[in-house]
Amino acid sequence: MSQNTEGTQSPEQQIPYAELAPQQQKQRLKELALVFLKLGAIAFGGPAAHIAMMDDEVVTRRQWLSREKLLDLLGVTNLIPGPNSTELAIHIGYERAGWRGLLVAGSCFILPAMLIVWTLAAIYDRYQKVPQVEWLLYGIKPVIIAIVAQALWQLGKKAIKNIPTAITAGATIIAFFLGVDELLLLLLAGLGVMLVKNLWRNKGRTTGAWLLPASFFLAQTGASTPVAASSVSWLNVFLFFLKIGSVLYGSGYVLLAFLQRELVERNQWLTSQQLLDAVAIGQFTPGPVFTTATFIGYLLGGHAGAIAGTIGIFLPAFVLVWIINPWVPKLRQSPWVSRFLDGVNAASLGLMAVVTYTLGRAALVDLLTIVLAVLSAIVVFRFKVNSAWLVLAGGIVGLVAKLLT
Repeated sequence: MSQNTEGTQSPEQQIPYAELAPQQQKQRLKELALVFLKLGAIAFGGPAAHIAMMDDEVVTRRQWLSREKLLDLLGVTNLIPGPNSTELAIHIGYERAGWRGLLVAGSCFILPAMLIVWTLAAIYDRYQKVPQVEWLLYGIKPVIIAIVAQALWQLGKKAIKNIPTAITAGATIIAFFLGVDELLLLLLAGLGVMLVKNLWRNKGRTTGAWLLPASFFLAQTGASTPVAASSVSWLNVFLFFLKIGSVLYGSGYVLLAFLQRELVERNQWLTSQQLLDAVAIGQFTPGPVFTTATFIGYLLGGHAGAIAGTIGIFLPAFVLVWIINPWVPKLRQSPWVSRFLDGVNAASLGLMAVVTYTLGRAALVDLLTIVLAVLSAIVVFRFKVNSAWLVLAGGIVGLVAKLLT
């Protein structure tokens, strides 16, 4: 397949889904399913790694979207509740094949992790032991660093458009290490670039610029609603995780803090050890960390609970993307909101850089992992090798290293 290293969209990819013949529509849905099933099965390393793999697969290799479009979609996902990388997958599906693509891409990205976590939950429930797969991550983590670094470079060439966006990205990194909240950083970055670039012109209306961050304030009003500590039916599991998916911002670590407070301390549905084991499963498996809901749902309500928890936590993401996606081009046409998105994109890049640094500290623990990361970087930057092969190779290296020690 031809590559487009600049990330521009090829003419054949610009044909709207509705204008395609029925057979071509089915082919698009099939392609979406295969791509996101693969990504869902190999996407270790958290949201930054997921986004890097989507950029490589969707922009560079298949030219389904331009890199600018991907950045805009990423910026929007950072301003609404829910799992960012999953929402980006859903956005890509919507762009590619309308509401059918939305369902296919999102479901296929979630499905591999859900099935893996579901299986591990059943094993855990029987033996009360977390399967040990550290050897797998030992080899995969250094590869993920190289993949994310390559995505940072590609996205950075589009996100850093001028001096204000460059300053914004740098300031975001510094502010994050000073303890400033991620969402607040994104909002301030967007507002800052918007005001610097547009306020002096004294034209346009600012109303649109406040549309996206408004959901943040709605989230604060719903986050503290108590959950009835009655018998844990599948409906209770569904409603509990539906609330989380509707109001929770931030990374998987924010999710874990919320679960500790609600499940262990308030409702006493789980013990701290069970929650820690659920966290371990989430870290050991590919795909979105929100599939922790599958594991917890199984512990609380068996197979029905696993399904209810998964649907509950991801359903808001599908609904929010379905509502917001058609507005993204219109928002970009506004000079105010366009600059706001520029600021958010630059801040998102800064946050990805922070995550890369954090992952690097955890992954590069000895000479072998450092060498593996360097070799992976050479391969991914120079030869544009598909990230799936790199992840597979990293896992094999980890297995061999485990067998030899």
